Amino acid sequence: MNETDDTVFTVNGKQFPSILPILPIRGMVVYPTMVIPLLVAREKSVQMIQEVLEHNRMLGLVAQRNPEDEHPESSDIFSVGVAAHIVKMIKMPDNAIRIMIEAVCRIRVEEFVTSDPYFTARISPIDEFQKNTKRMNALARNVRELFKKLVGASPNLPNELAMIVQNISEPGKLADIIASGLNLQLPERQEILELFDVSKRLQRLNFILNREIEIQELGNRIQSQIRDEMDKSQKEYLIRQQMRALQKELGEADDRTVEIEELTERIVRAALPKEVLEAATKELDRLKRMPPAAAEYTVSRTYLDWLLELPWNASSEDRLDTRIVQKILDEDHFGLEKIKQRIVEYIAVRHLKADMKGPILCFVGPPGTGKTSLGKSIARAMNRRFHRISVGGVKDEAEIRGHRRTYVGALPGRIIQGIRKSGTNNPVFMLDEVDKIGMDFRGDPASALLEVLDPEQNNSFVDHYLDVNFDLSRVMFITTANVLETIPPALRDRMEVLRLSGYTIEEKIEITVNHLIPRQLNEHGLTRKHLRFNKPAISQIIRDYTLEAGVRNLEREVSKICRAVAREVVEGRTEPQIITQSKLRKYLGPPKFFSEIDVRTRRAGIAIGLAYTPYGGDVLFVEATKMPGKKQLILTGMLGDVMKESAQAALSFIRSSAEMLHIQPDFFETSDIHIHVPEGAVPKDGPSAGITMATALVSLLTGRKPRLRVAMTGEITLRGDVLPVGGIKEKCLAAYRSGIQTVILPKRNETDLEDLPGYVRKHIRFLFVTKLDDVLAYALEN
Repeated sequence: MNETDDTVFTVNGKQFPSILPILPIRGMVVYPTMVIPLLVAREKSVQMIQEVLEHNRMLGLVAQRNPEDEHPESSDIFSVGVAAHIVKMIKMPDNAIRIMIEAVCRIRVEEFVTSDPYFTARISPIDEFQKNTKRMNALARNVRELFKKLVGASPNLPNELAMIVQNISEPGKLADIIASGLNLQLPERQEILELFDVSKRLQRLNFILNREIEIQELGNRIQSQIRDEMDKSQKEYLIRQQMRALQKELGEADDRTVEIEELTERIVRAALPKEVLEAATKELDRLKRMPPAAAEYTVSRTYLDWLLELPWNASSEDRLDTRIVQKILDEDHFGLEKIKQRIVEYIAVRHLKADMKGPILCFVGPPGTGKTSLGKSIARAMNRRFHRISVGGVKDEAEIRGHRRTYVGALPGRIIQGIRKSGTNNPVFMLDEVDKIGMDFRGDPASALLEVLDPEQNNSFVDHYLDVNFDLSRVMFITTANVLETIPPALRDRMEVLRLSGYTIEEKIEITVNHLIPRQLNEHGLTRKHLRFNKPAISQIIRDYTLEAGVRNLEREVSKICRAVAREVVEGRTEPQIITQSKLRKYLGPPKFFSEIDVRTRRAGIAIGLAYTPYGGDVLFVEATKMPGKKQLILTGMLGDVMKESAQAALSFIRSSAEMLHIQPDFFETSDIHIHVPEGAVPKDGPSAGITMATALVSLLTGRKPRLRVAMTGEITLRGDVLPVGGIKEKCLAAYRSGIQTVILPKRNETDLEDLPGYVRKHIRFLFVTKLDDVLAYALEN
């Protein structure tokens, strides 16, 4: 230690210099006259203690503001502490040092001199303001009495401490010893150390002791109440046990008594919420007074079973590592990046806010795109239970809310049944086919779902059967639908819609290789030693044997091949069967689908449109022909009202603009025009075929043939404007699957292409139009 000031202070017979080493202490405050042990483990502090022991054994003890700080700065240390003398030192096996110190007096840190290798500071002793007045004596006496009362009420304070305090006559020392014995927070301990006026220090202790006595007495009263309740419960339990033993000795014990006691014990163990506990206790009291032969006995017993078996407090622990969740989602599903991103974002927010409400997601897309399996994957990724309910065709509101107990055979609704089956109050709950919910005289199930699927209301969901609140806010609800339009607007507004578009051929190949083939090999007892596929064969299966947005039919075709190979293996085949393009006809028969685009568009009067159906995007051929007649427009092909109106609007525009389009103005006077959309058994509707019908009519009336591999979509107005339409991603994917090379879209749909995969945008040429004139220029030959 390097001391540059020779000033020496003498307090209580001990001398110490004006520059002292400072030891920051954590989580405690040392008062003068205290003799306490300290464990010193920090490297700098150990070095300081060793050097102090070689000199005068004097050092300063000052509390640091944050006890968790391993390396405090000078600003992190309080300015008031104590000067202390090291009485004894013991070295520990782990290089730490245990010292016994005696605090001498209060000191103030005037300035820090050094901070390396340890703190040294210029200090000054603090004089305490202490006058022997009547007020001082009264405060000291009151503090003694209060402390004696606190020791009597608290089991944590020894009686010896009260005896020591009674024998201290010096007010300042009295205050310091009492403060050191109280369980106070660090800021409050430091506040008492910094009260240099003894009367103010005693006054502050009077307040603290009164507060501690009130807290201790309140705690004692609570403990007494709990003890009384426990004694009462134990007494009742012992009496019941004695009654059971007596009944058994007398041969009077019956199954009903045992059943009632079991239910009582289950209610005690279940830790039910207050409202549910009251309902269960009330029902149990009713059951006790009811004879077993009564018709209501079974109803009441079943109700209690439902109350006690629901997971009121049981939750599964979420997996909150976003990287692991992302990895599991990628393992189970190829693509679907937006949905995976949404789930990982939910996990991230759940990590930061543990009490967040579960989201309400709605997966909308064609069949076979993985909506249901994605729900299972989400549950696996989040480490939650999964439960699926198919609500398609449900027409009874009681299926959702449950039956009232007045009905014979009443049961809770499917929501509560699913919660019970899951065993936790935070499962992943999938409501499948929510767009196909029915409605009849028994109520509207979709309206009943409004409360279930509203995060602001479902924390107090009431099932008619239970008639008590159940918190559904922690459940993660996922709904699935093929189309969004048939879902009631109020229900649709409560859900976050995530669309699953159809897969491209490249995506289907990856899904087949990584998911479908391994699954089908496993289900048919085969391995790669028995059967392998090459990618050209998979691509041909997709093009020639399936025509869908999803992969369900594709998996069926793979399954068909696996079955045939399984038979060959059973009949003695040993070498592996490698499926190539040339072998597909053997196992799958002739191709089921052909590309008719080039063949069907070589004549005038035909145009290719793009449609969005519940099964994904589709290519639509619109044919027009003219014949002698009486100004009649004939529309066939199972067209809906909106599509018929689009055809009439297209014809009206052509008639009003005949001269500009180089068409005879009287072309409709002695003719009938027939517009037909093939595949007449399939219903079709919507305004997006407007420009397609107009193009087919202009091609017919002008004799201009359509350009090859050009498709279009868009709504037409009477003035020839082209308006935007929906389902752009699905339509473009259908065009890509069908080999279309050019797609004409409304200008205002240009931003919708951002969701398309890059290779689709690269393969197809997109043209954006605002007028029908532009459509005709692009779609028809000159």
